[in-house]
Amino acid sequence: MEYFEIFTNIALLMALGWYLITNLQWYNYKLERVILKHHKQQWHIIYFVTPIALFYLLDFLYFAVYFYFLHLTAFYLWNKNLSKGLVITSRVKRFLGILLGVSFIVDGLCFLNGDCHFGVFIVLLATYAITTAMEKIFFISYKHKAKQRLKQFNNLTTVAITASYGKTSIKNYLYQVLRKNFVVYMTPRSVNTIGGLCKDVNDDLPFDTEVYIAEAGAREKGDIEEITMFLEPEYIIIGSVGEQHIEYFKTLDNIIHTKMEILKSPKLIHGFVHDSVPLLEYPTITKFPQNLFITKSDLNGIWFDIEIDGKVEHFHAPVLGSFNAINLTAVILVAHKLGMDIEEIKVALHNLKAVEHRLHITKINGKVILDDSFNGNLEGMLEAVKISSTYEGRKVIITPGIVESTDEANIKLAKAIDEVFDIAIITGTINQQVLVNNIRKANVIVLKDKSDMEVSLLENTKIGDLILFANDAPNFI
Repeated sequence: MEYFEIFTNIALLMALGWYLITNLQWYNYKLERVILKHHKQQWHIIYFVTPIALFYLLDFLYFAVYFYFLHLTAFYLWNKNLSKGLVITSRVKRFLGILLGVSFIVDGLCFLNGDCHFGVFIVLLATYAITTAMEKIFFISYKHKAKQRLKQFNNLTTVAITASYGKTSIKNYLYQVLRKNFVVYMTPRSVNTIGGLCKDVNDDLPFDTEVYIAEAGAREKGDIEEITMFLEPEYIIIGSVGEQHIEYFKTLDNIIHTKMEILKSPKLIHGFVHDSVPLLEYPTITKFPQNLFITKSDLNGIWFDIEIDGKVEHFHAPVLGSFNAINLTAVILVAHKLGMDIEEIKVALHNLKAVEHRLHITKINGKVILDDSFNGNLEGMLEAVKISSTYEGRKVIITPGIVESTDEANIKLAKAIDEVFDIAIITGTINQQVLVNNIRKANVIVLKDKSDMEVSLLENTKIGDLILFANDAPNFI
């Protein structure tokens, strides 16, 4: 019986550890965010608090029945249905390995003392403390290694981009334009943290790169300054700034000042700053999108004019959304500053490819799919709704609303949806009540689980429909 009790204790600790590291990975390894900012606190009750409480309250045999037949079954199904499950990184392996080792040590002591009921908290706290200290030491070394590698590049020009929204699109568009004349490398996907950038520099940045394009993201004050001092970019772009991630920064002023940390680059040659940032005029700063005039925006692309060097230039890009004219203004200005001719830029824009999951249009089984699932800001989502309104036919939207924003923003979105769409499929619970209360004309369908989406689309859409995927959120949100 003692051996079975020890085995059960270790199994419990590994299940709790798996749950803890999964949540830490979701929330950038910030324990306070896991505890205070988690969007589904009920999961903490079901998969963490309850098994610990019953471990202490129940006799062992009763707990074993609960743990093996109820908890592990529910925990397995929970893991299986996650849209963003645990990624087994080196850090995760270290955490689980140390957890297992500490479990054996503590349970060995428990066995000698004849009581294993004090082991749960000690093991989890010890493992978290040990691994947190280890990761800090590893990161200092890893960051130093990346900094030294950057110094080995003789002719590298770095362009760093930050914004509340649009920075990934700007990065992708700038990459497509600059690669016509330069050897260009950009950070993959939405890598924009100091840890992700260090890994990118250490593992993937090619030595023949002439222009390195990187994103800088933030969840708190000082994040962008740390990235800036690491990359020391010669050119910077501050895109549109708004109330995205307002729950972390509390005020718009805090967001603006955090974005402006990128201007502290010791190697700054020139910065391109969106008008939403209240910055005084400097010789090394160009504000945009001054002198921008959008002439047309529909499902075939955007046409716009910009005054450059005193001359009005006409541009076209086969990407959707009038807001992309603003993003492309920054791209054009940077490319021109780096020496590209305006005519070369026009050709590059004419052949521009849309960024995947950002107003990307396709046709599947007779239905028009407008994929804007990686766009999570009010301005961009309203633009997607506006573009959808030009479609002649039935329109369906699938959205969780705007995550990490205000009720006011979601009310504006709901009212816009109500004017355009025939069917609104609401995913997730975070904005469900606000959206349902403000969508009155459209037929509203609420999905309790994202896994039901495929069935819902089959039941509620038909050939000829336009289906807009507006924003997406993992089901832990």
